[in-house]
Amino acid sequence: MHVQPPGFRDRIGSLDDRIIDWLDRYGHRLHRLSLGILFVWLGLLKPMGHETATSLLAHTIYWGSPETMVLVLGWWEVVIGMSMLYKPGVRVALLLLLLRIPGTILAFLLLPDVTFVSFPLVPTPEGQYLIKDLVLFFAAMAIGGSIRHEHL
Repeated sequence: MHVQPPGFRDRIGSLDDRIIDWLDRYGHRLHRLSLGILFVWLGLLKPMGHETATSLLAHTIYWGSPETMVLVLGWWEVVIGMSMLYKPGVRVALLLLLLRIPGTILAFLLLPDVTFVSFPLVPTPEGQYLIKDLVLFFAAMAIGGSIRHEHL
């Protein structure tokens, strides 16, 4: 049996407290900023002509041609990202994400042969991208839930 030196638990507990305080102080802000950067980055790919899985969403939204919808969705993501980068804009980002989620879910329902190799456990690369969109939405919800947090 190994005996720990006196105070070892206190030092570990103190280190743990400092780490948690640091995460509490900076974690939400870094989370918000990283989501903002990610949305701007991935959003700009679309108007720059790079192929992404958003074209899948563009084919499930029938308000315009897929080419137009890819541009609209790309700029939509840029606005989401910019809203995330500016703390008071988080509520706008959440609203824009909330409006976008039905299109993501619709893609799974209307195009299961495109989103899954084998339903429900093996998504295609497009399906993985859409799953990522859902995860990002829930991450944004966590940020929104802490919007009044002084360190956000």
